[in-house]
Amino acid sequence: MSSNALYTDLSAYYDLMCSDINYQQQSASVHRLQQFLGNNGHQHLDLACGTGPHVRHFIDFGYQCSGLDINQPMLDMAMRRCPEAQFNLQDMTTFYLEQRVDLITCFLYSIHYSQSIERLKSCIASVHSALNDGGLFCFNSVDKHKIDNTTSVKHFTEFAAHHFAFESGWHYGGEGEQQHLKLNIAKSRQPFTASLADALPLFDTPDAGLQEIELWQDQHTMVATSFTELQQLLAPYFDVHIFEHDYEKIVPWDCVSGNALFVCVKI
Repeated sequence: MSSNALYTDLSAYYDLMCSDINYQQQSASVHRLQQFLGNNGHQHLDLACGTGPHVRHFIDFGYQCSGLDINQPMLDMAMRRCPEAQFNLQDMTTFYLEQRVDLITCFLYSIHYSQSIERLKSCIASVHSALNDGGLFCFNSVDKHKIDNTTSVKHFTEFAAHHFAFESGWHYGGEGEQQHLKLNIAKSRQPFTASLADALPLFDTPDAGLQEIELWQDQHTMVATSFTELQQLLAPYFDVHIFEHDYEKIVPWDCVSGNALFVCVKI
């Protein structure tokens, strides 16, 4: 069994890691929100756009799109996927646009990559400056007080004659403004059995059944906020609406769940 660090370059595995995500549904949901709550304009920017899957759908919805990320290999893949769009290598906490847009999105909890409250404040201010009047800022977030450090999400897929297992989970220490996103990837030429799949969280446990598996582990530092704190940060710039984290329907947040979709109208 070999083990390697992923650090911050997930470009080679990004699309596989996110293969269970319904990008079309997420994009369509935010498109509806732009029609209902936004200025109905069609200039779109996707923050932390990765390899551009959301951008692809917004282009198909008739938007003029751009994407922004700090990972050039991912932007290279995004340009191949969406040659009609413009992509920029910028930090989302300090970005600048020459021309304002009507809709800014930040999917897959990427707003938390701001890493600190001060950088999150800077991101929010940058978004506000980049939006036209009545423009919409949509992103999803997790409340630090609702994180269960013992849970994770796992999925399995196949690619190029290999089997992959991906696992991700939040971890918050109980205080401070930072939480962590823990990522594990396992790669094997053999399918993952049910018993081995159950054991995957214990990547550091020696096991004869794992000898033919390559493993990667990473931990990303993310900003931690409660939804109350996040509302306070957004309030000077936006009229804030919080919805359930459900892209099939538009339902107000129940004030209980720890995941939510923030929809912010520029004021």
